[in-house]
Order: sequence, then structure tokens, then C-alpha cells
Amino acid sequence: MKMSLKEKINNRQFTLGSWITLGHSSIAEIMAQAGFDWLTIDMEHSAITLSEAQNLIQVIELSGVTPLVRVGENNPYLIKRVMDAGAHGVIVPMVNSADDAQKAVKSVKYPPYGFRGVGLARAQKYGAGFEDYKKWCEKESIVIVQIEHIDAVNNIESILSVEGVDGFIIGPYDLSGSMGKPGEFTDAAFLAAVTKVKNAAARHNSLSGYHVIAPDVGELNEKKNDGYKFVAFSLDTMFLGQTCRNLVTEIRRS
Repeated sequence: MKMSLKEKINNRQFTLGSWITLGHSSIAEIMAQAGFDWLTIDMEHSAITLSEAQNLIQVIELSGVTPLVRVGENNPYLIKRVMDAGAHGVIVPMVNSADDAQKAVKSVKYPPYGFRGVGLARAQKYGAGFEDYKKWCEKESIVIVQIEHIDAVNNIESILSVEGVDGFIIGPYDLSGSMGKPGEFTDAAFLAAVTKVKNAAARHNSLSGYHVIAPDVGELNEKKNDGYKFVAFSLDTMFLGQTCRNLVTEIRRS
């Protein structure tokens, strides 16, 4: 029987995912067929609507890949809607404290573990499968917090201590930006912040993640060798753009 993403996370197995920012089902289908373990629909930095997100979730799930959603903010209303649409979990931006982490977890879980309201939508088979979904949600739903601000780095010990947080993913651009150095990934202060997070993750045996923005296999392997187990590899527009540029440049040179 195929192991679920939650089981792989609990076993600290390496999983590979990517980011979707274009709201077309063909994009999701192409990427789902590429062999990723999970795909995240980005509703923070894209024009994807909830209706489009549900269509993408359906395509990803029916392709045998785990659908996640990066919500626009740590908002219970947004989180319950994407979960009701069928997302298997959420990636929550700007989690900078233990309170933020608890809010994210409670937004995904039903009482008594959280405060999510009950809806009868796609996830619950439109009312025909609520009891099964309730059990599934308790055991299989996924909460990944984004560490993308220096405040989160400074509070990392308490964030990783929150029950129900399945892991974290470092957002390098926003983290470096919060330090006044956007995109300066070789800066000593940025590298020290990342090291602080990595060391805390080791102490807590936390699932550690990183978003490798460029479609660079060498950089991805560096993160994998550094011990990151939940790695997002680039995003749809970067794959498309870089492939086009590389091939056109090669053609122009020939």
C-alpha cells in the first residue's frame, strides 16, 4: 500500500515537491505526472482563485500526488475553505511565534484539537463522508509553517514545540528581506539565521524544509545533503521561463 505524505513526514523521509502559481488544470496535470511527491498551490503570490484552486486540487489528487495549498495568510477562514476544497494540508506564511503556529494548527483541525468550523463540501464528499473525513483530518492533515522572518528565527524553539506542526519550510527571499537583504543568500547574517533554524530543528527532531527557487538540481542536492527532508523545487513559471530561455539561447548560438 502506498505510503501517505503524512506517513513519510512522520518517518522523516525525503519528499520532493513544487509550487504552482498558474491556475490552469493542465499545468497541475503536467507537473503531477512529473513524479513529485506533493504539489503546493500558491494562493499568496498568484491570481489563483478558490474555485481554480479546487480544480487544481482535484487534478493533483486524481493523479496520485498530494495536494497542498499555501494560503495567503494565517487566517482561519482561508484555511478552512482550502481544506474543505480537498487540500491535504496547508503551508502557512509568516508564522513568527508559537501563537501563530497554534493558530495555524487549530484552523486545520476540528474540535477538540482545533476550532475549524464544519462544512460539507468536496473534502467531506458533499455531506456523505463527514465522519470518515473527520478521522482522516485528525490523523492525516498536514500543517507546514513557513519560517520567513527574522522574528520566526528568534522564536524558532517555541514554534517547533507546538503540537500539530508537522514541519517547517524556509522561505529564503522573505527571510533575507526581513533582514534588509532581500535575495542576498550568501550574506553571513542570513546564513547564520538559517543555521540557527537548522540547529533548532535537529534538537526538536523537526521536519525541515526549504524552497529552492531556481530550477537548479545542484542547489537542490546541496539542501538534500544538508539534511532538509521537505524540499520544494522551483515553481511552474520558473521551469517554463528558464527552459524557454535556455533553448532559445542555444538556438541563437547555433
